[in-house]
Amino acid sequence: MNDFWIACGHHLLDRDESGGLCVTDEFLKAYFARPELMPPDAACPVERQLHRELLAAPRQPVSADEIAAIADVDARENWRFVLAFRDLLVRHPTLEAAYLATVRSRASDFPPLFVNHLVHVILRNALDDCDDPFVLRAAELFFRPQRILPHEQALLLGDEEVVGGQSPTPVLSLMSMLRAVTDAQLDVLSGDNADDYWHRSDHFDMAFDLTAGGRGPRALAQAMARWISHLLGIDVTIEPLRELRDARLTWYVGLDADATGLGDRLWHGERLDDRSAGRVLSLFRLTFADTNTATEEIEGEPVYLILSMNSDRKLRMKPQNLLTGLPIKHLEMVT
Repeated sequence: MNDFWIACGHHLLDRDESGGLCVTDEFLKAYFARPELMPPDAACPVERQLHRELLAAPRQPVSADEIAAIADVDARENWRFVLAFRDLLVRHPTLEAAYLATVRSRASDFPPLFVNHLVHVILRNALDDCDDPFVLRAAELFFRPQRILPHEQALLLGDEEVVGGQSPTPVLSLMSMLRAVTDAQLDVLSGDNADDYWHRSDHFDMAFDLTAGGRGPRALAQAMARWISHLLGIDVTIEPLRELRDARLTWYVGLDADATGLGDRLWHGERLDDRSAGRVLSLFRLTFADTNTATEEIEGEPVYLILSMNSDRKLRMKPQNLLTGLPIKHLEMVT
């Protein structure tokens, strides 16, 4: 079995009998060793001592007075965030339980960096036996913001951090399909280069084809089903759709903030203008393997999932919506 996403630190974690990830001292130390927390040369003695002590004993209690004694304001804020995050992880039996508690509270003020990393490592666990690079690349949407790449005939996504301010030319097997935009090139994951993903997975430098009817939407559907099964213990089937047509939008989940807004408009009977409809990237239909799982509100109807881009042509998926937005009975009992 090929390894992937090694940089997320999954190898530093233990697993319980159910397969959940248990935090270890080694995993916590990796946070305290991050560049953002390494005291600079000008750091005060209090910060330097705290850093040394936590690298030696990462679970040791740290009082508010100790943090307040750090001279640098930004350093104090960084330490408050990382220690609050540490406390969240050690307070719960697994990382999965910690994440569920966070998203259900709807009151998390952790920086996206922390939450995205938690999603990253939990997904690594959920997809541990996955041998399909397309599903793994699709799963990157859960924790890596994407940018829509310019192309007339395909819906291509590139990692926002990798693409940056560039407008790279995506490289497909049929170069005649594309117009050169700049000299930069970004390989698009395809059947021909799929094996390359395994040694490039930590670079996030392969573009993803999400064109309707293609392999991309099916891969994303599989990733979402695995995410729900791993965290909620519920089996679902998710199918990509080309359009909603005359479907009853009894229940829907927006997979990002913009999609939620578009779904609200559709649910209220509004017809989307061309500009708004053009922001929809993908549509999916979710059905429960056990119909008794769902609440009575949906009356046996499927749940529709909407994925869209924002006005800047970027995608910031919110995977927590798949956990908190489904009409599931007794969701509070799922841990």
